[in-house]
Amino acid sequence: MPLKIAFIGAGSFGFTRALVRDLLTFPAMEDATIALMDINPVTLGHIRRAVTRIVEEGKYPAKVVATLDRKEALTGADGVVCTILAQKTDVWKTDIEIPKKYGIDTNVGDTRGPSGVFRYLRTIPVILDIARDIDRYCPEAVFLNYTNPMAMLCRAVQGVFPHMKTTGLCHSVQGTASMLARWIGAKDEEITYTCAGINHQAFYTKFLWNGKDAYPLIHKAVTESQEVYNEEIVRNEMFLALGYYVTESSGHNSEYNWWFRKRPELIEKYCAPGTGWNPGVYGYILNDYQKRDVNWEDEINKWFAEPVDLKRGHEYAAYIFNAMLGDGTPFKFNGNVRNFGLVDNLPSGACVEVPVLATKHGLEPIHVDPLPPQCAALCALSSQIEEMVVEGSLSGDRELITRALYFDPLSAAVLSLEEIRTMAEEMFEVNKGYLPQFYAN
Repeated sequence: MPLKIAFIGAGSFGFTRALVRDLLTFPAMEDATIALMDINPVTLGHIRRAVTRIVEEGKYPAKVVATLDRKEALTGADGVVCTILAQKTDVWKTDIEIPKKYGIDTNVGDTRGPSGVFRYLRTIPVILDIARDIDRYCPEAVFLNYTNPMAMLCRAVQGVFPHMKTTGLCHSVQGTASMLARWIGAKDEEITYTCAGINHQAFYTKFLWNGKDAYPLIHKAVTESQEVYNEEIVRNEMFLALGYYVTESSGHNSEYNWWFRKRPELIEKYCAPGTGWNPGVYGYILNDYQKRDVNWEDEINKWFAEPVDLKRGHEYAAYIFNAMLGDGTPFKFNGNVRNFGLVDNLPSGACVEVPVLATKHGLEPIHVDPLPPQCAALCALSSQIEEMVVEGSLSGDRELITRALYFDPLSAAVLSLEEIRTMAEEMFEVNKGYLPQFYAN
């Protein structure tokens, strides 16, 4: 029987289009039913046209179904991909604007800190509803999450549904590995590595070029090439201080610690424009999404006017589905799973990002050596905060959420306890309509 792969939040045009393209390049899945589900009929119509175009130009025997009904999309699905964005820009912009009023300068704000916490609190009721429907309508399906905040969402889902075959995926691990390879003149296929930690704060504990330690070459590139240094100033400073390279962009990582965004002169010094995401711009992603709110149809129409690239990309999802549902070729990737004996010096039960092997037998997380102590110290703090937030969200404990924010590195670097509490209360109030777990009575 042909496989059925459901895309929840399919209106995420770029993600869905790329993942479907990758999926259909595997012979075992070229005849799959692609079930597209979104709550927005307009964007759903566009992505249906786009996926149909990929199917037709690739001459695949796949079937495309589009629906506003999540039950219809999930019933009988073998695999599920989640790429939702809970609420529109005019809602989640307060995640950025309210902390700024209190002195917290945010670049992205979708993962940690007060911005990431409240994005999670709005998103988790929706994600748990999706997980319940998966458990009801396709309980054997492989559930892959791409929605942020990755670690907290995965931790919550895996805690509530421990039997579910699920993990969370992020392209920062393979993306950063490719960047580092480029810096030292290596080809991607010549690089091997061990990477572990938590999402967006994982570290390459080993980074090898043709089997030899490549860290001396990375250090040479960072310290001797101004162009390389400027490309990722925040991450390069962290590398020079900690001795290991972190996986996510300078923009993200500038928010996850005490070192770079607590004073204007530090932002000017370390968060200068680079070739990628600009870590210095306040509200960079918010500004980007607000632009998309205006011109998103122009971007889609531009894609339809250009030739279709059917070449397989580097996102993990299609390779995982092929390993578990397709021809069975094992695939190792970095995924987000609960820490039961995987990283000895990170909190037990918390969500970690570690090597995972996908096979016909399921998802098999791999134990790694303890993180270097300086990396573990940074990861463990974020991980403990995430544990508090997840527990607070599932129990409806507002006080625990506020206490978690007391320990957020950037918040604590610029605010007093009283100021953090006042900020949290304001953010709770503005999000009141989207947080049923705290306002049920």
